[in-house]
Amino acid sequence: MIDGDHGTLVFDLDGTLVRLAVDWDEAAEAVAAALESRGVSPSGDLWTMLETADRTGHREAVEAVLADRERDGARDSEWLPAADTVPGGADADTNTGIEVDANVDVGVCSLNCEAACRVALEVHDIGGVDAVVGRDTVETEKPDPEPLLETVRRLDGDPAETLFVGDSERDEVTAERAGTDYVYVSEWLRA
Repeated sequence: MIDGDHGTLVFDLDGTLVRLAVDWDEAAEAVAAALESRGVSPSGDLWTMLETADRTGHREAVEAVLADRERDGARDSEWLPAADTVPGGADADTNTGIEVDANVDVGVCSLNCEAACRVALEVHDIGGVDAVVGRDTVETEKPDPEPLLETVRRLDGDPAETLFVGDSERDEVTAERAGTDYVYVSEWLRA
């Protein structure tokens, strides 16, 4: 649902506001190597390996490998059109056809590490963001609802009055589990 009844607006980062310049296959290989060097046999995709790192007590080491790549990718990230729709930003163009108060509380909730989110926001001068929650900010990551709920809490918002703008099914599931409204960024830009 998209209407003017949202007191809180939360954006995903990668694929929504910017595109991080990360070679995700190489990042997965680096995470696998980090696990192997600790005697753990890696399997599955990157997110499965992060779960394995949690279970085996190697999350901190693996997180460092991945976060380095994300921060570098944030420095070289590509600006995406939705970045101009962030209310309160210096170049904000809130004329998306969606009634959103320019004074709405804005946050970012991302599957990327928090530092990479902050780097990308700074590199692209995306202002107006009052809360940033990354993969490493809370104990769980999307599609668990806690990262989105924590973003809303940091904005003193109410999930029932929050709109989450994202680019993936994972984002949509996160919003559903958190009790917020959701819109795909492509629809946000067309509205």
